Amino acid sequence: MSPLPYKTALIVGAGSGLSASLSRLLAKNGLRLALAARSTDDLKALAQETGAAVFACDAAERDDVERLFAGVEAKLGSLDVAVYNASYRTRGPVTELDPNEVEKSLRVSAFAGFLVAQAAAKRMVPRRQGAILFTGASASVKGYAQSAPFAMGKFALRGLAQSMARELAPLGIHVAHFVIDGGIRSERRPVSPDNPDSLLDPDAIAESYVHVLSQPRSAWSWEVELRPWVEKF
Repeated sequence: MSPLPYKTALIVGAGSGLSASLSRLLAKNGLRLALAARSTDDLKALAQETGAAVFACDAAERDDVERLFAGVEAKLGSLDVAVYNASYRTRGPVTELDPNEVEKSLRVSAFAGFLVAQAAAKRMVPRRQGAILFTGASASVKGYAQSAPFAMGKFALRGLAQSMARELAPLGIHVAHFVIDGGIRSERRPVSPDNPDSLLDPDAIAESYVHVLSQPRSAWSWEVELRPWVEKF
């Protein structure tokens, strides 16, 4: 793997799962980090471990996003990598869904991703360098019954990533979307001894993110699908 050509990274929607694994790996590779979430109480230990700066941000609010990026630049300098890892899910029969909850799902999963990506692109394009990564899901490519709002948001986020990749790659900005097609292992969700490797290892997912960041520009990936063997294509 080539050394990463980046020095700073921001993860929006940071928490204890995939984003924590990615934070540790990016810090191990020498990047200075910023972590953002609506509530930052659970990020203290991770921030201490990785040396990350922590910011409270509602990514679905334009003013919050602008304040976030101004704060990150003041703390870390120019931003090289932005990772959008936030989403919101509401379930139920389509005839019974609360429109307010559906709107929130779309705002968090898609509109907020746009706001973060736009703010990052505005800062990266003049330097003609940077990377913007989006965390997708199975719902990015297939809608499940009683999960329409999540599919709507994740489909939109994938469309945003695809359009941005085509627009910004010629300008030196690497845009990539990750389809996380399966459950992610955690303390609350351990792998069954009867089905080894049936859940995605968050550290292994983080390795794939970092691999994409290390790709030479002549062979950039715009999308990577990751799934355990139990998931059907």
